[in-house]
This record gives sequence, structure tokens and C-alpha cells, in this order.
Amino acid sequence: MSQLTIPEKFAQSAARRGYATVPVKTTRLPPGIPYIVVSEAAERFSFYGMNGILIAFMAGQVFDDQHRPLPHFGLLDSHGNPAPMSDSHATAAYHLFIFGAYFMSFLGAIVSDSFFGKFRTVMVLSIVYCFGHLALALDSTRLGLFIGMALIALGSGGIKPCVSSNVGDQFGEGNQHLMSRVFGWFYFGINFGSFFSTFWIPDLLVNHGPHLAFAVPGILMLIATVIFWGGRRKFVHLPPSGKSVLTEAFSPAGRGIVGRLSGIYVFFIIYWALYYQSFSAWVLQAGRMNLRWLGYDWIPSQVQCVNPILILVFIPLFSYAIYPAIDRFFKLTPLRKITIGFFLMAAAFLITAWVEQQLQDRSHPNIFWQFIAYVFLTASEIMVSITGLEFSYAQAPRKMKSFVMALFFFSVALGNLLDSAVNELNEHDGRLVFSYVNYYLFFTALMLGASVLFIFVARNFKSRPVLQDDSPAAAV
Repeated sequence: MSQLTIPEKFAQSAARRGYATVPVKTTRLPPGIPYIVVSEAAERFSFYGMNGILIAFMAGQVFDDQHRPLPHFGLLDSHGNPAPMSDSHATAAYHLFIFGAYFMSFLGAIVSDSFFGKFRTVMVLSIVYCFGHLALALDSTRLGLFIGMALIALGSGGIKPCVSSNVGDQFGEGNQHLMSRVFGWFYFGINFGSFFSTFWIPDLLVNHGPHLAFAVPGILMLIATVIFWGGRRKFVHLPPSGKSVLTEAFSPAGRGIVGRLSGIYVFFIIYWALYYQSFSAWVLQAGRMNLRWLGYDWIPSQVQCVNPILILVFIPLFSYAIYPAIDRFFKLTPLRKITIGFFLMAAAFLITAWVEQQLQDRSHPNIFWQFIAYVFLTASEIMVSITGLEFSYAQAPRKMKSFVMALFFFSVALGNLLDSAVNELNEHDGRLVFSYVNYYLFFTALMLGASVLFIFVARNFKSRPVLQDDSPAAAV
């Protein structure tokens, strides 16, 4: 008797559990979609809530209403005494955590598509994710911090490529016209959850301490896991492909596609190195600014909440006004959008470099200036991140789409690894190699150089979008 293949084993297991393995023939919304959207909103609340206070907790930048430090609301040593990290070491540790999360995205995509399927991968890693939150909530020492960060990186990173692609798996031929609407709700859920968590969780940290501030995101992650599990008989469980995914990726044709796209993704590494500092260096900078704005005393970690709000405003603004306006002057291809977005990110960092110069000159610049920087950063995110995802999906053959998306996420990991290395090297014997101003100018110059060089790379790149039947479309 021949041994069953991985897809055959999966099909037998799905049949025993009553799971559907093909989309339901309907013109209506797939029945599993509400479970995915609601659980994603809760999961993003949990991640961004934890992520939003992480750098302030590690660096000891937790202040009361009079901007006085609250030492016992930050990182402690094994005896319960305050043990904050320096700004550079805290920033390095934070970006190493993000590197781990996105590196696990790469592995998560391969494991789910090749061996276990998306549902089982999400469920197992979601439980790991919950234990990571539990470690942060119970233990405020470096041991609890690093155990929690490691488990959350494994859990959140591993499920990331599975959840979004699971949305597309639910649709068949009869209801594909509803897919773009559902992805709109999916993206809204992400930003809805991240806005409320980045606004509320910093307040919990200041007023109630780290145990409750880290526990609430953990509770939301547990709720997300339960909701996702509740949809198990509503979902379409597409079988994993076995080793064919890796065989395809490492075939001569697969290596050729990976090589072509890697020439584009290397520039994304620089971009992500700047983007993710809005969660680290910008938060630390905000702690030294005048936080009174719009009649409200902002907590440094709260300023991040303007990003998801701006995203929800900018998506229709760019789609229906800005992109058509630019198209009147020259054709706005995906790579041209990305090029403009790169320059916008350099402008965002130039603003924060100016803020640092004002702080060095002992002015007290208002937090409003960071809001302006967030406007440029979010505009760049619309043009680079969203476009980059669409471009990656279009360029990949049908059997390699998850692999190519994971490769795109890997550029995020490498960008954060660059941040971690720069910050670790920036502090020597307790002294900074780069001043705060020069630190921002260094990354601004790096982004500007990459942007100029990308113009020539994009001009010579031959785009070959691949249709669902795996045949290449005409080059554009």
C-alpha cells in the first residue's frame, strides 16, 4: 500500500472533522469571513497595543501627568529595582524583536503551505502568541521581557502570512466580485484595532502599570484565538501542497523570479529601516517634546495612533484624487508610486532631524511637528507598502505567491535587523557615536541615496505580471 501524500492526509483529516476543502458555490459572502475579520481586529489590537508601549517600557520613559518618571512602571531587575535600558539598547532590542517576527513570517508561510495548512498553523501559533503576552504581563524583568518577545515574535510572525491569504481562500468563482470589498473590511479591522490600542494601552501603562497594560492585549489575543477557532466549520481549508512549494521556489524558473524581485526588495530594506523607527526612535523623541496639543496632554506612545487614522483617510484620498491627478502628467506605474513613496519617507525623517536640532538648541518643539512627520510617513506607506504587496502578488506565479509574499516580508525583517545593528553599534562605552541629530540625518541620507538609485533600477525593470492561469501577461 502506497504511503499517502501530505495533501491526501490533509483531505482525510478534513473529511473526518467536517471541514470544507473547496469554496461554497454561492454569490453571497463566504460564511467564514466574519470570523476572520473580527479575529484579525482583535489580534491587531493585541499586537499594536503591546508594540506601542514596548520601547517606552524598556527605556523607562513612563511619565505621570507632570511629566515625572514612574520608575516602577518600567523594566525592573530581579530584585524589583528600576533597570531601564539606554535609548540605543532599547531601540536595538525592539528592532531585533520585529526582525524575529518578520523572519518567522517567512517560515510560517512555508510551513503552512507545505505541511500543516493555514488553519492548523494559525491555531497552534496563536496559543504560543497568548503565552508570550502572559510572560510580559507576569514578569517585568529582562527575563520575562525576552521570553515574551520571543514567543510573540514566533506567534505573530508565523500567523501573519496565513491570515491574509486565508481571506482569499474563502472565495470561489461565484463570489469573487466581493473579494475587494472584504479586503477593505479586513484592512479597516486592522487599523480600527490598532488605533484604539495605541491610544488606550499607553494610558493603562501610565495609570495602572505594566501588568495590566500587557495583560489587556493578551486577553484580546485570547479572544481572537477563540473567535478564529469558532469559525473552523465555516472556513474553507485548502490542503497544503507538500514539497512542491519548495520545489517550485528552487527550480531554475523560481530562482529567476526570486532574483529579479530581490533586486527590488533590497531597496525596501532601507525603507523599512526608517518606517519602523516610528515605533521606537520617534517615541523616544516624543518624550522630550512639548506634548500639549489640541487641548490634550499626549503620552509619547500615544502619538502613534495618528498613523492608522491617517491610513483610513488616505486610502480613498489617494485612490480617487491624488493618483488620478498625478496620472494626468505621467503614467503612475507601481514602481513609480514606490519611488515617490521612498522620497516621502526621506522627507519624514528630515522633519524629525529638524526636531532633534531644535531639542539640541534647547527650544521645546511641539508634538505637532511629529504629526506632520506622520503625514509624510503615512503617505509613503500608502505608496510603498500597499503598492509593494500588490506588485509582489502580481509578479509571482500562482504556486509561488505565498513564497514571494513571504520574501517581501523578509525585507521588513532585514530592515529591522539593520536598525538593531546601527543602534547597537551607536553606543560605545556609554557614549553615542552619532548624536541624535546626526542619527536622523544618517538615515535620511541613506533613504535619499536609495531613492535616487531606485529611479534607475525601476526604469530598467521589466514588469511581468502573472495571471491566475500562470501564464505571463504582456510586459508593461
